[in-house]
Amino acid sequence: MNRIGALIGAFILAGSLSARDIPEPGTPVSVIVTVAPQKDAATPALTVGDILVSQNKQHMQVTGLEPLRSQSGLQLWVLIDDGSSTNLGTQLADLKRFVLAQPASTQIGIGYMRNGMVQTAQSLTSDHQLAAQAMRLPTGTPGISASPYLALKELIHKWPAGSSPREVLMVTSGIDPYYGAGPDDPYLTEVSHAAQRAGIVVYSIYYSGAGRSAHSYRQLFWGQNYLAQLSEETGGQLYWIGNQNPVSMAPYLDDFSQRLNGQYLLTFVARPESKAGFQDVKIRVEVPHVRITAPSRVYVPAGQ
Repeated sequence: MNRIGALIGAFILAGSLSARDIPEPGTPVSVIVTVAPQKDAATPALTVGDILVSQNKQHMQVTGLEPLRSQSGLQLWVLIDDGSSTNLGTQLADLKRFVLAQPASTQIGIGYMRNGMVQTAQSLTSDHQLAAQAMRLPTGTPGISASPYLALKELIHKWPAGSSPREVLMVTSGIDPYYGAGPDDPYLTEVSHAAQRAGIVVYSIYYSGAGRSAHSYRQLFWGQNYLAQLSEETGGQLYWIGNQNPVSMAPYLDDFSQRLNGQYLLTFVARPESKAGFQDVKIRVEVPHVRITAPSRVYVPAGQ
């Protein structure tokens, strides 16, 4: 059995722990967490005892903590909203440098979100030069992406699980023309659930869309809120500076690269309910000057 694929894709370990190791019946689940030191601090090597997981205010047993970079290579999709303003062209050099700087073991795919789907410019490849060359200007047609969340959901549906951890970097305004604006976007909820079940971490860089509606304060407010929610629920990060586009994406991409280098596969024993579903968890690191980013919920299979 493919170990990481089984952990991330199904959240169930092939082996079982002894009754002595598990105080109460539980189901081992695994998530990707990102650990980073505070500014100017050295990055520590963490162990199982450094992580605290709680579910419904009760501590869960942590059974594994493995650096992802020591495992098989990452699969990373870079998704660009085809409805983005065409001045995104000034950022392509930074995006290409980021792609070229990734470790040889990382497979990178380039896609453009349009009409609720992902138009593949380059499928996952270890040839980073090929991936960088596939980047182009967005069409800049207002609303052409339809919904970045529908597009991401389609990608997740077609993305086969395997041995490698899977992550996404989206460049988009987050605005969802299919839904409009307001709380409880159903397309956002669906893709967030799909990403969490598949163990896919989603990062986003806010970049404005083309057209007048893309600069509506209400649309911008909710678009950024949607991206922040998606990142929080999957354990990723939203990069943004208010309603303005970044002068350069380089600082964001540098931070993203550092985060990829500080990721672990965390396994802990969750208490299942009678039905499978998502459960809120709190994941903390008990080491000074270190911060951790993790999903706010995990999918737990039903109890026996």
